[in-house]
Amino acid sequence: MNIWIFNHYATNMFYDGAGRHHSIAKYLIKNGHDVSIFCANTIHGSNRSIQIESDGFLGKTGVDGVRYIFIKTIPYKDNGFDRVKNMYSFYKNLFKVSKACLNLYNKPDVILASSVHPLTLVAGIKIAKKVNVPCICEIRDLWPETLIDLNILKAESFVSKILYRGEKWIYKKANQIIFTMPGGADYIKDKNWDNDISLDKIHYINNGVDLEKYNEDLKYNKIDDDDLNDSEKYKLIYTGSVRTVNKVDEFVKLAEVLKEKARNVSILIYGDGDQKTFLENKCKELHLDNIFFKGKVEKKYIPYVLSKGNLNIASDKAKTVGKYGISWNKIFEYMASGKPIIVNYDMGKYNMVEDYNLGIAKEYDNFNSFCDDVIKMINLPSEEYMRYSKNAKIAADKFDYKFLAKDLEKIIIETINCE
Repeated sequence: MNIWIFNHYATNMFYDGAGRHHSIAKYLIKNGHDVSIFCANTIHGSNRSIQIESDGFLGKTGVDGVRYIFIKTIPYKDNGFDRVKNMYSFYKNLFKVSKACLNLYNKPDVILASSVHPLTLVAGIKIAKKVNVPCICEIRDLWPETLIDLNILKAESFVSKILYRGEKWIYKKANQIIFTMPGGADYIKDKNWDNDISLDKIHYINNGVDLEKYNEDLKYNKIDDDDLNDSEKYKLIYTGSVRTVNKVDEFVKLAEVLKEKARNVSILIYGDGDQKTFLENKCKELHLDNIFFKGKVEKKYIPYVLSKGNLNIASDKAKTVGKYGISWNKIFEYMASGKPIIVNYDMGKYNMVEDYNLGIAKEYDNFNSFCDDVIKMINLPSEEYMRYSKNAKIAADKFDYKFLAKDLEKIIIETINCE
């Protein structure tokens, strides 16, 4: 099969040789399929972009034989209006580029259009109709639900109503729908859309981890860091963005408590974001010497970082969307590390941390209770600690992209055969 994947923000995957669609493409290619990933030439979270000549796109083959089609888009620096223009330019230029690629890379058998933003899904549906192939829409974020949950939009605002209408249109027009969160069908029912959208076309494929690459990176990509390699310290590790939504400020408050109650413990934060400098300054004001902001590291170093920790931590500000489950990339890397996990977040009935018995995951109304549970995890008897560790490895196997790619392959074959 010839499979086209539309993902605006897949550009970093070309450099990392990792990520959801790169890993899925890698295993689909190993199974004999031809795969192309269409993404923007701008690199999210940076000022860099891939230089493209006047023809509007550039095709390059990355590691694992994965072909990337970089589409020229308007550059942006932050989440302002320039980013909106960047989204629209990707949507608009995707039509012209896909038409040119019909001659270069042959007509696809299926298009997999993946959010984050819904314009990519709209383009996927429209382009698929033009070339007379099915379109599978992959939902990695609920728009506008997540924006409303984070108080960026009001539920009854004009913009929200338009986005909800567009969202429902996408679900109706897509041949199949894949949610990365397990509660996708619940979401459709909660919106009272199940009379217009068949639940039979709702599927679930979460994010995961490419264990083949993870173990290779663990072996060959190490970091020389005294705090990370300090064998005398019990280390709590966080990897991910340092933004308000990730509630990393909680870990600063946690460091205050641990300084008094568990002096042999350090917290290491790996990631960047608009809260990093503010939180670093706060730590200096509080004279905290047990929490370290290490900044962003290349993805290939994450396995080694996690291997040197003892307990993985996470938190999140969102409320409502949690009841549909999570698809945080960090959770699957945490699993692969074989270390226990503690998360301050309500995952509702789709609580994979507790379902797989990996540690503790719940929303704490009282911050002191969260600190008490962290200390409880730090002081786990070795037998219980090893049980959590073993369970984490077992869970990682279930979310290996090698198997998730097979799940997607089955959905694609069924979709094509139904046409």
